[in-house]
Amino acid sequence: MADPESPSREDATTSVVAVGARAVYDAIAPAYDRQLGNELERKPLDRGLLDAFAALTGSGPIADVGCGPGHVTRFLALRHPAVFGLDLSPGMIAVTRSRAPELPWLVGSMLRLPVADGALAGVLALYSIIHLSDEERTFASREFARTTRPGGWLLVAFHVDSDEFARGEVNHLTSWFGARVELDGHFLEPDGVVAEVEEAGFEAMAKLERQPDPEVEYPSRRCYLLARRR
Repeated sequence: MADPESPSREDATTSVVAVGARAVYDAIAPAYDRQLGNELERKPLDRGLLDAFAALTGSGPIADVGCGPGHVTRFLALRHPAVFGLDLSPGMIAVTRSRAPELPWLVGSMLRLPVADGALAGVLALYSIIHLSDEERTFASREFARTTRPGGWLLVAFHVDSDEFARGEVNHLTSWFGARVELDGHFLEPDGVVAEVEEAGFEAMAKLERQPDPEVEYPSRRCYLLARRR
């Protein structure tokens, strides 16, 4: 679920409140895809990082965890022979299948990945850990490590802070993409995420923080963390 902290929309809200990540992303899937499904066209740095990630992982399978409408999965699939997308939301997966029916798509949770131990050459999690509590992120990091082979790679992206929210604060969304929702988005401390993935069995290889492009995305500072499975 890429970049889920985009600004909420107050117009045309529905009368039913979607609660929790699965229900929220089911409710907003078509609108989310319309707004963000082609965002990589305007993000050269992201494209460069994804190109590097595809080259690092070699020929083994890559899982795009929290794939949302599948735009990152589709980008990687043009550069790597074995990529699949996984998302908690059946609604998002329906969108991805309509866009690219030839690619493998799975409904599943990053807290219990439907993948064998050590089966993956790489795990990608772009803006998909921000809805997790501290304890849940620990579980997710362990699942990333369990399913990644020794020497395999992890690339995680998340929001750090913004003019509205400091590191460690939570944005509680009540309206988003025209739907009434109840969903928390966490702004994360990069060193804390490094500690979580290293405790799970990775070694942090690179950490990049960048300023936002307000014309393209929600104006939060972002962090990209690249780590290798020990």
